[in-house]
Amino acid sequence: MTTNSSTAEVSKEPDRAEDRQGFDEITILWISEGMSCDGDTVSLTAADQPSIEDLVLGLIPGLPKVNLVNKVLSPSLGGEDFLAPYRAAVRGELAPFILVIEGSVPNQNIIEGDGYWTSFGNDPETGEPQPLNWWIDQLAPKAWAVVAAGTCATFGGIHAMSGNPTGCMGLADYLGWDYTSRGGLPIVNVPGCPIQPENFMETLVWVLYHAAGSAPPPPLDHMLRPQWLFGKTVHEGCDRGSYYEQASFAKDYNSPKCLVKTGCWGPVVNCNVPKRGWMAGIGGCPNVGGICIGCTMPGFPDAFMPFMDEPPGGTLSSLAIKPYGAVIRRLRGVTNELVNHEPRWRHNKRKLTSGYDPRWRPS
Repeated sequence: MTTNSSTAEVSKEPDRAEDRQGFDEITILWISEGMSCDGDTVSLTAADQPSIEDLVLGLIPGLPKVNLVNKVLSPSLGGEDFLAPYRAAVRGELAPFILVIEGSVPNQNIIEGDGYWTSFGNDPETGEPQPLNWWIDQLAPKAWAVVAAGTCATFGGIHAMSGNPTGCMGLADYLGWDYTSRGGLPIVNVPGCPIQPENFMETLVWVLYHAAGSAPPPPLDHMLRPQWLFGKTVHEGCDRGSYYEQASFAKDYNSPKCLVKTGCWGPVVNCNVPKRGWMAGIGGCPNVGGICIGCTMPGFPDAFMPFMDEPPGGTLSSLAIKPYGAVIRRLRGVTNELVNHEPRWRHNKRKLTSGYDPRWRPS
């Protein structure tokens, strides 16, 4: 289920907005029946820059009218009434649409005999459950864009860890990393466990502006993540980062200092949560005393376990920075002492000592 156009080619020659006409209306078909906890949908409801309500009510200038179909946010009572737009899209009667997948994709091919790992609705003719994989096979080739919401959908996440019986994988592993949508886009991966709500909404809005014909495709990195969101590490945006360069490390979770030695992977993890917070700018793992366990990364969780142990590079890096940090701390302490006093001329005596000369005139 791939095309001849590679991700690299799409990145090098993005469509210009003036080269095509945009859409006035588009549907978002959201399927959260991957192996998941629905946490990404729940997180989405906390977005406020913009909010999902702003999006579906048409309050964002320049976007197409958006019809969102999501089981948690839908007014439908469920059943075939809820599935109607999905079935219309399978028949080719609904276009354009953006397919959003939440949850990792299990491997149906490892099942011997009948059975399925996860399903979405029943086959109208046989009454048998229709596996998630069937829906992806039917909808992905017809989708104008495909977005993977959360680490499970992007890279497999918890369900794809070593020893799992389902053979789970991320959407790009399933469709192929060179997959290209009807709109000429690769899969757009927005990792997070769960997604940071503004990260996802910002990405979705960019895709929608592209659909409207008023913006280029969103710039993605080699793992198909939005570059402007995942181009920096947790450490680079962490409030505790300055403690690291001073070699001031926390020994327990009650300390405000750098958490590297208590298990934090922030220096090597691509994530902006410390800068953005979790809700309304509040929170973010290290900001509230939690270590970074790498939940936005392709190697999560296996590469970061056991979570509470100091990362392998933590000991070496902390030893390397220790003499430098000790010198920097002392030098800053000296400077701090100097600037923590007021100048001598601030007094209430009879003689002005600030250096001001009332008789001075420019030559």
